[in-house]
Amino acid sequence: MPHHSRVTRRLGLKAALSAAAALPLTSTAPSASAAPAAPEPSRELEVMSFNLRFASTTEPNSWAVRRPVLHALLDRAAPHVIGTQEGLFPQLLDIASDLGPRYDWIGTGRLHGSHDEFMAVFYDTQRLTPTEYDHFWLSDTPDVIGSNTWGAALPRMVTWVRFRDRYADGQEFHLLNTHFDHASQSARERSAALVAERVRSLDGSLPLVVTGDFNVAAHSNPVHDTLLAAGLADTWDTAGERSPLYGTFHGYEPLTPDGDRIDWILTTPGVTTRRVVIDTFSADGRFPSDHLPVRASLTLG
Repeated sequence: MPHHSRVTRRLGLKAALSAAAALPLTSTAPSASAAPAAPEPSRELEVMSFNLRFASTTEPNSWAVRRPVLHALLDRAAPHVIGTQEGLFPQLLDIASDLGPRYDWIGTGRLHGSHDEFMAVFYDTQRLTPTEYDHFWLSDTPDVIGSNTWGAALPRMVTWVRFRDRYADGQEFHLLNTHFDHASQSARERSAALVAERVRSLDGSLPLVVTGDFNVAAHSNPVHDTLLAAGLADTWDTAGERSPLYGTFHGYEPLTPDGDRIDWILTTPGVTTRRVVIDTFSADGRFPSDHLPVRASLTLG
């Protein structure tokens, strides 16, 4: 069953402390002139999808080497919500520490513990409030933790969250975050069909965003076709502006212009995408992951 209201005690307390820290300070001291009004916060929602590459110790691209690069990337991009893939629990704690108290996260391991990869969703607590979340597994028994019935190399799953956006007049939306199997096309196709079914089962009056590493190229695979047929739109296609196109998996090799987009941000049609970016940020020749993150600036409607 889905979870409602407070996400967990840890998350609820942390969000409350962040909200308290964000309250304006007051003073009884007289002022010669009124302070200038604060700028109106942007209604655009900055969304990122990012396969983090698990926290390997293998050099030259160990997590210890990549962590400061990822920190710099996130500080520069300042996303409001990040759908991540492959993160391990200690790695996610590192990212949470680097992001600071303004952010929190939701997730569980693929086997519902802390010793496997997560589909963690990070979010800016000053902008977004989670009101409901749950997980399901990409199998014939999606509510069975760790289930894998379609021949995938590994158990695969979805973490979804219902958020309230305080900068958009309390508009609510759903975010689904996933990572499809890397080995089995059949498992990927059945995963797409299940995600499409779940998308249709959610409250259709709310905007919806899907982030993920789908392990197939957009527009050249039935996986992409199935998700678009479910009423989703690819932000790369609908964006008013786009960055240069690069293959989103580079494996720490030179980037591939006009390469395969296997990491996508999808939305329901009522969401407007102003800009979408395949982020090529690196520092001293180091990339934060073997994937490039995808960023989209969205207006929920």
